[in-house]
Amino acid sequence: MSLIARMANLFRGFLSLFISDMEKNNPEVAYENSINSLTTKYVKLREATAAVIRRRDEIEAREAKINKDLAQVNTDLEAAIATNQDDLALVLIQKKDMLSAEAAEVLEESNLSDRDAEEAKSSLLMVKAEIGKLKAEKDAMLAKFKSAEARVAIQSQIEGLSVDAEVQALDKVRDHIKNKVSEANLGRELHESDMDVRLAKLQQQSGGITAQAKLDEMKRQRAAQQQQQGSKTL
Repeated sequence: MSLIARMANLFRGFLSLFISDMEKNNPEVAYENSINSLTTKYVKLREATAAVIRRRDEIEAREAKINKDLAQVNTDLEAAIATNQDDLALVLIQKKDMLSAEAAEVLEESNLSDRDAEEAKSSLLMVKAEIGKLKAEKDAMLAKFKSAEARVAIQSQIEGLSVDAEVQALDKVRDHIKNKVSEANLGRELHESDMDVRLAKLQQQSGGITAQAKLDEMKRQRAAQQQQQGSKTL
Protein backbone atom coordinates (compact mmCIF):
# COMPACT_ATOMS: atom_id res chain seq x y z
CA MET A 1 0.00 0.00 0.00
CA SER A 2 1.39 3.42 -1.01
CA LEU A 3 2.04 6.20 1.48
CA ILE A 4 -0.76 8.32 0.01
CA ALA A 5 -3.25 5.46 0.38
CA ARG A 6 -2.17 4.89 3.98
CA MET A 7 -2.51 8.60 4.77
CA ALA A 8 -5.95 8.62 3.14
CA ASN A 9 -7.04 5.67 5.31
CA LEU A 10 -5.66 7.40 8.39
CA PHE A 11 -7.53 10.60 7.53
CA ARG A 12 -10.76 8.66 7.00
CA GLY A 13 -10.23 6.97 10.36
CA PHE A 14 -9.76 10.30 12.16
CA LEU A 15 -12.76 11.76 10.33
CA SER A 16 -14.88 8.78 11.33
CA LEU A 17 -13.89 9.18 14.99
CA PHE A 18 -14.57 12.92 14.85
CA ILE A 19 -18.01 12.39 13.33
CA SER A 20 -18.73 9.64 15.85
CA ASP A 21 -17.91 11.99 18.75
CA MET A 22 -20.07 14.73 17.24
CA GLU A 23 -22.99 12.33 16.84
CA LYS A 24 -22.67 11.17 20.45
CA ASN A 25 -22.85 14.77 21.63
CA ASN A 26 -25.66 15.57 19.16
CA PRO A 27 -27.92 12.50 19.03
CA GLU A 28 -30.65 14.38 17.18
CA VAL A 29 -28.23 15.00 14.29
CA ALA A 30 -27.21 11.33 14.29
CA TYR A 31 -30.83 10.19 14.10
CA GLU A 32 -31.61 12.71 11.36
CA ASN A 33 -28.62 11.47 9.34
CA SER A 34 -29.76 7.86 9.65
CA ILE A 35 -33.36 8.75 8.77
CA ASN A 36 -32.23 10.81 5.76
CA SER A 37 -29.98 7.98 4.60
CA LEU A 38 -32.83 5.45 4.83
CA THR A 39 -35.16 7.90 3.11
CA THR A 40 -32.70 8.25 0.22
CA LYS A 41 -32.52 4.46 -0.07
CA TYR A 42 -36.31 4.29 0.07
CA VAL A 43 -36.65 6.76 -2.82
CA LYS A 44 -34.17 4.81 -4.96
CA LEU A 45 -35.82 1.50 -4.08
CA ARG A 46 -39.23 2.94 -4.92
CA GLU A 47 -37.96 3.97 -8.34
CA ALA A 48 -36.51 0.49 -8.88
CA THR A 49 -39.75 -1.11 -7.69
CA ALA A 50 -41.73 1.06 -10.09
CA ALA A 51 -39.50 -0.15 -12.95
CA VAL A 52 -40.02 -3.79 -11.91
CA ILE A 53 -43.79 -3.34 -11.74
CA ARG A 54 -43.80 -1.58 -15.12
CA ARG A 55 -41.93 -4.51 -16.65
CA ARG A 56 -44.40 -6.93 -15.03
CA ASP A 57 -47.32 -4.98 -16.47
CA GLU A 58 -45.72 -4.94 -19.92
CA ILE A 59 -45.18 -8.70 -19.79
CA GLU A 60 -48.76 -9.24 -18.65
CA ALA A 61 -50.00 -7.08 -21.50
CA ARG A 62 -47.82 -9.02 -23.95
CA GLU A 63 -49.07 -12.31 -22.50
CA ALA A 64 -52.67 -11.18 -22.86
CA LYS A 65 -52.08 -10.21 -26.51
CA ILE A 66 -50.42 -13.55 -27.30
CA ASN A 67 -53.28 -15.46 -25.69
CA LYS A 68 -55.76 -13.38 -27.64
CA ASP A 69 -53.87 -13.99 -30.91
CA LEU A 70 -53.64 -17.69 -30.08
CA ALA A 71 -57.37 -17.88 -29.45
CA GLN A 72 -58.01 -16.17 -32.78
CA VAL A 73 -55.66 -18.54 -34.58
CA ASN A 74 -57.47 -21.54 -33.07
CA THR A 75 -60.77 -20.14 -34.28
CA ASP A 76 -59.37 -19.48 -37.76
CA LEU A 77 -57.81 -22.95 -37.86
CA GLU A 78 -61.11 -24.60 -37.02
CA ALA A 79 -62.78 -22.60 -39.79
CA ALA A 80 -60.06 -23.48 -42.32
CA ILE A 81 -60.35 -27.18 -41.51
CA ALA A 82 -64.13 -27.00 -41.70
CA THR A 83 -63.98 -25.39 -45.15
CA ASN A 84 -61.23 -27.70 -46.41
CA GLN A 85 -58.78 -24.83 -46.89
CA ASP A 86 -55.72 -26.93 -46.19
CA ASP A 87 -53.22 -24.33 -47.33
CA LEU A 88 -54.59 -21.82 -44.80
CA ALA A 89 -54.79 -24.54 -42.18
CA LEU A 90 -51.07 -25.35 -42.62
CA VAL A 91 -50.12 -21.67 -42.23
CA LEU A 92 -52.37 -21.33 -39.19
CA ILE A 93 -50.89 -24.46 -37.59
CA GLN A 94 -47.38 -23.02 -37.96
CA LYS A 95 -48.56 -19.71 -36.52
CA LYS A 96 -50.25 -21.53 -33.65
CA ASP A 97 -47.05 -23.39 -32.83
CA MET A 98 -45.06 -20.16 -32.82
CA LEU A 99 -47.61 -18.43 -30.62
CA SER A 100 -47.78 -21.41 -28.24
CA ALA A 101 -43.99 -21.41 -27.84
CA GLU A 102 -43.99 -17.67 -27.33
CA ALA A 103 -46.85 -17.94 -24.82
CA ALA A 104 -44.84 -20.50 -22.81
CA GLU A 105 -41.83 -18.16 -22.71
CA VAL A 106 -43.96 -15.19 -21.76
CA LEU A 107 -45.67 -17.21 -19.05
CA GLU A 108 -42.29 -18.02 -17.50
CA GLU A 109 -41.25 -14.36 -17.74
CA SER A 110 -44.56 -13.34 -16.18
CA ASN A 111 -44.04 -15.67 -13.24
CA LEU A 112 -40.54 -14.29 -12.68
CA SER A 113 -41.73 -10.70 -12.99
CA ASP A 114 -44.49 -11.37 -10.47
CA ARG A 115 -41.95 -12.70 -7.95
CA ASP A 116 -39.60 -9.78 -8.62
CA ALA A 117 -42.42 -7.29 -8.12
CA GLU A 118 -43.53 -8.90 -4.86
CA GLU A 119 -39.97 -8.99 -3.53
CA ALA A 120 -39.41 -5.35 -4.51
CA LYS A 121 -42.66 -4.26 -2.85
CA SER A 122 -41.78 -6.26 0.27
CA SER A 123 -38.34 -4.62 0.46
CA LEU A 124 -39.92 -1.21 -0.05
CA LEU A 125 -42.41 -1.78 2.76
CA MET A 126 -39.63 -3.01 5.06
CA VAL A 127 -37.54 0.13 4.48
CA LYS A 128 -40.62 2.31 5.00
CA ALA A 129 -41.41 0.50 8.26
CA GLU A 130 -37.79 0.88 9.36
CA ILE A 131 -37.97 4.63 8.75
CA GLY A 132 -41.14 4.79 10.85
CA LYS A 133 -39.51 2.79 13.65
CA LEU A 134 -36.42 5.00 13.54
CA LYS A 135 -38.52 8.16 13.78
CA ALA A 136 -40.40 6.77 16.77
CA GLU A 137 -37.14 5.67 18.38
CA LYS A 138 -35.67 9.13 17.75
CA ASP A 139 -38.52 10.83 19.61
CA ALA A 140 -38.32 8.39 22.53
CA MET A 141 -34.53 8.44 22.83
CA LEU A 142 -34.26 12.23 22.53
CA ALA A 143 -36.87 12.59 25.28
CA LYS A 144 -34.80 10.27 27.50
CA PHE A 145 -31.61 12.14 26.58
CA LYS A 146 -33.05 15.56 27.44
CA SER A 147 -34.47 14.20 30.70
CA ALA A 148 -31.08 12.75 31.60
CA GLU A 149 -29.36 16.04 30.73
CA ALA A 150 -31.75 17.94 32.99
CA ARG A 151 -31.18 15.49 35.85
CA VAL A 152 -27.41 15.72 35.46
CA ALA A 153 -27.59 19.53 35.45
CA ILE A 154 -29.71 19.53 38.62
CA GLN A 155 -27.37 17.07 40.33
CA SER A 156 -24.37 19.19 39.35
CA GLN A 157 -26.02 22.27 40.83
CA ILE A 158 -26.83 20.42 44.03
CA GLU A 159 -23.25 19.14 44.30
CA GLY A 160 -21.82 22.57 43.53
CA LEU A 161 -20.23 21.37 40.31
CA SER A 162 -22.36 23.30 37.88
CA VAL A 163 -20.68 25.76 35.56
CA ASP A 164 -23.87 26.98 33.92
CA ALA A 165 -23.87 30.63 32.94
CA GLU A 166 -26.99 31.24 35.02
CA VAL A 167 -25.37 29.81 38.14
CA GLN A 168 -22.18 31.76 37.51
CA ALA A 169 -24.19 34.95 37.11
CA LEU A 170 -26.02 34.27 40.37
CA ASP A 171 -22.71 33.70 42.15
CA LYS A 172 -21.50 37.05 40.87
CA VAL A 173 -24.67 38.74 42.15
CA ARG A 174 -24.16 37.13 45.54
CA ASP A 175 -20.54 38.29 45.66
CA HIS A 176 -21.59 41.80 44.65
CA ILE A 177 -24.19 41.94 47.43
CA LYS A 178 -21.67 40.72 49.99
CA ASN A 179 -19.14 43.31 48.79
CA LYS A 180 -21.72 46.09 49.14
CA VAL A 181 -22.56 44.98 52.68
CA SER A 182 -18.87 44.87 53.58
CA GLU A 183 -18.37 48.30 51.99
CA ALA A 184 -21.21 49.72 54.07
CA ASN A 185 -19.81 48.15 57.24
CA LEU A 186 -16.37 49.51 56.43
CA GLY A 187 -17.75 53.02 56.08
CA ARG A 188 -19.42 52.75 59.46
CA GLU A 189 -16.23 51.40 61.05
CA LEU A 190 -14.13 54.15 59.48
CA HIS A 191 -16.62 56.73 60.67
CA GLU A 192 -16.46 55.41 64.23
CA SER A 193 -12.65 55.40 64.11
CA ASP A 194 -12.40 58.99 62.85
CA MET A 195 -10.68 61.38 65.36
CA ASP A 196 -13.43 64.01 65.13
CA VAL A 197 -16.05 61.42 65.85
CA ARG A 198 -14.06 60.10 68.80
CA LEU A 199 -13.56 63.65 70.12
CA ALA A 200 -17.28 64.38 69.82
CA LYS A 201 -18.03 61.24 71.78
CA LEU A 202 -15.47 62.24 74.39
CA GLN A 203 -17.02 65.69 74.69
CA GLN A 204 -20.43 64.14 75.15
CA GLN A 205 -19.03 61.94 77.89
CA SER A 206 -17.15 64.84 79.58
CA GLY A 207 -20.24 67.04 79.33
CA GLY A 208 -22.17 64.40 81.21
CA ILE A 209 -19.49 64.25 83.92
CA THR A 210 -19.49 68.05 84.31
CA ALA A 211 -23.28 68.16 84.59
CA GLN A 212 -23.18 65.45 87.25
CA ALA A 213 -20.54 67.41 89.19
CA LYS A 214 -22.68 70.57 89.03
CA LEU A 215 -25.69 68.60 90.24
CA ASP A 216 -23.71 67.20 93.16
CA GLU A 217 -22.44 70.72 94.08
CA MET A 218 -25.96 72.15 93.95
CA LYS A 219 -27.20 69.39 96.23
CA ARG A 220 -24.33 70.03 98.65
CA GLN A 221 -25.03 73.80 98.76
CA ARG A 222 -28.74 73.21 99.29
CA ALA A 223 -28.03 70.83 102.17
CA ALA A 224 -25.68 73.43 103.76
CA GLN A 225 -28.31 76.16 103.48
CA GLN A 226 -30.93 73.95 105.10
CA GLN A 227 -28.52 73.18 107.93
CA GLN A 228 -27.81 76.89 108.52
CA GLN A 229 -31.51 77.72 108.60
CA GLY A 230 -32.08 74.99 111.17
CA SER A 231 -29.34 76.38 113.39
CA LYS A 232 -30.90 79.89 113.35
CA THR A 233 -34.26 78.54 114.33
CA LEU A 234 -32.78 76.93 117.44
